[in-house]
Amino acid sequence: MTNLSLNDLQCLSSDGFERPNMQVFAKQNCVFEIEFVLFISTSLAVVLLLLAVFVHQMSRHLILPLYHIARAWIEQAVREDGRVRYRYDAFVSYSGKDESWVLKELLPSLEQRGPPFLRLCLHTRDFQLGKDVVDNITDSLYESRYTLCLVSRHYLRSNWCSLEMQLATSRLQVEHKDVLILVFLEKIPSRLLSAHHRLARLVKTRTYLDWPQDPEERDSFWDRLWDKLKPEEAL
Repeated sequence: MTNLSLNDLQCLSSDGFERPNMQVFAKQNCVFEIEFVLFISTSLAVVLLLLAVFVHQMSRHLILPLYHIARAWIEQAVREDGRVRYRYDAFVSYSGKDESWVLKELLPSLEQRGPPFLRLCLHTRDFQLGKDVVDNITDSLYESRYTLCLVSRHYLRSNWCSLEMQLATSRLQVEHKDVLILVFLEKIPSRLLSAHHRLARLVKTRTYLDWPQDPEERDSFWDRLWDKLKPEEAL
């Protein structure tokens, strides 16, 4: 059998006339659209890039907090008697730029008042050295009966405070317990709060405290906060 190439094959039309051979016909009619292929390849690359960015954001804002919440649940479930033993009365979530208020106002008014004497968890004082920061936050938050969020403009600009708020609200939604307390250290305009969806929803649905500018009102402020944070057996 003779081996034929494309040059040996002729195209015969319906009118009986011979047309160019197959190789010429293929070059004339089977055009390789390089522009179309480049368009498809570029579009696919853009879609993959957007998907990678989306997955990264999801891992940061959803998957990572869920991982730490699930880990805390498991650790709590394997305790021998199933009872929750809290190490702290409250985990204090605050910006480092508001630390002077925490040291001068919060600690003396809560930890030095009693009995019972409250035990607060501060990241600058109580986090374990050498331990991952996110693990420190998660463990301390779940070892506390409450999370006390001290909201200020500095707080809204802090990524760490945002993570603490996210973990605290996730715990609130899952456990269905009153475990989150908001204290506003200053007036925050609505336009600033609207950019922080979790906090904005909490403000609309939960009672919170404002730090009084009038010194005569501060005793009442500390009374309300201390009564909320003190252990149930002390009620």
